Amino acid sequence: MPHIVCHYSTGQKMSPMRDVLSAIHRAAASTGVVRSHDLKIRAQAFDDYLVAGEERSFFHVTLYMLAGRTPQKKEKLSIEIRKTLVALLEDTYSLSVDIRDMDPDAYKKRLK
Repeated sequence: MPHIVCHYSTGQKMSPMRDVLSAIHRAAASTGVVRSHDLKIRAQAFDDYLVAGEERSFFHVTLYMLAGRTPQKKEKLSIEIRKTLVALLEDTYSLSVDIRDMDPDAYKKRLK
């Protein structure tokens, strides 16, 4: 169920996106807070952006999951993902991670 959504600036030096997404996936799963086979991950590039009023590179990760994990578990996820970003995207100006709780009553899905 957890969804990882990555937003990033175009034109920055980085590994192929599939490698970056795979590394984020491994980092999240390694925490034990989320299960590897439940993760969905995607990325969207932005051509137009400002960071601190200037065109500076960024990579932002938002992880959405059903509410119920402790603040410590969410922090663990955030730290592991950020460590991965720092290692992979050392030239990127802004790296950030946000963990979001989803309302389990409002979230609906269908699997085939």
